[in-house]
Amino acid sequence: MLALVPQENLVALVSRTGRHLQRYNKERRLVVGCIPYRYKIQEQNCFDIDEQLEVLVISSQKKTKGMLFPKGGWESDESMTDAASRETLEEAGVRGIVEVSYICSCARLIFSISGCDIC
Repeated sequence: MLALVPQENLVALVSRTGRHLQRYNKERRLVVGCIPYRYKIQEQNCFDIDEQLEVLVISSQKKTKGMLFPKGGWESDESMTDAASRETLEEAGVRGIVEVSYICSCARLIFSISGCDIC
């Protein structure tokens, strides 16, 4: 059996590479991320429905970083929601709906690079 998939539904099997399309602000690379979640409904009987929130985390390629949410560079040819969706697919292998109400371009993240805290 052969199924034809519309071209807009095709996904690249390799991640984008290079930094020539990356967005920067004050010499800092802009990144986007996503917290993939779903509600899992377990119906025990018709009167008792149990709903659980499941959050997806991925393991870091660096052994010392532990678990994290999918994130990556925001490129100049895509919107913030497109970038978040792409990064989530590339890093976690899942696809979903990016809820715009939860996107915040003013979030301030503090992280450490080589022992130096950066805001």
